[in-house]
Amino acid sequence: MSSPAARPDGPLLVVGLGNPGPDYEGTRHNVGFVVADVLAGRLGSRFSPHKRSGADVAEGRLAGRRAVLAKPRGYMNLSGGPVAGAARFFSVDPTDVIVIHDDLDLEFGVVRLKRGGGEGGHNGLRSISKSLGTKDYLRVRFGIGRPPGRQDPADYVLKRWSGAERKELDVSVELAADAVEALASEGLEPAQNRIH
Repeated sequence: MSSPAARPDGPLLVVGLGNPGPDYEGTRHNVGFVVADVLAGRLGSRFSPHKRSGADVAEGRLAGRRAVLAKPRGYMNLSGGPVAGAARFFSVDPTDVIVIHDDLDLEFGVVRLKRGGGEGGHNGLRSISKSLGTKDYLRVRFGIGRPPGRQDPADYVLKRWSGAERKELDVSVELAADAVEALASEGLEPAQNRIH
């Protein structure tokens, strides 16, 4: 499916996943928030609380389309309620939802795009799929790599980036933001060809 969206004139909902509060800033699990912040900067917009959805939202135009950026205010495993609430409020079809999330199955800094499929043990995605009633939304997967040794993946995703990772992080975050813009302007297959 290479069309940019179900309704090319309809709005996009771009969701960055993360956990709220200063304890989680700078952790691998919060990379979706970081990419969303970069996109808000590109739109010249700022996030503000949206009571009807339970997310912080910023609005603007992305690749010529109306876009709503959202960062759910609850914890990662409860992301679905705010995402579904924002989709309803802003009249966004689930196929026009783009979710940016960390991915253990990709090497650090690798960005991959897909529509639908499994959640790979990601509780935020599982919650979103359940609340939207479908898995058929777009994902921007941001690689964080596997934990070293026998470290528990649940602990690993909540740790801060290593010094080496921090040096490369900005470039990868910009690539992920570029990927969202490519999805908005070109659709999935052309965006995959460019980003992959």
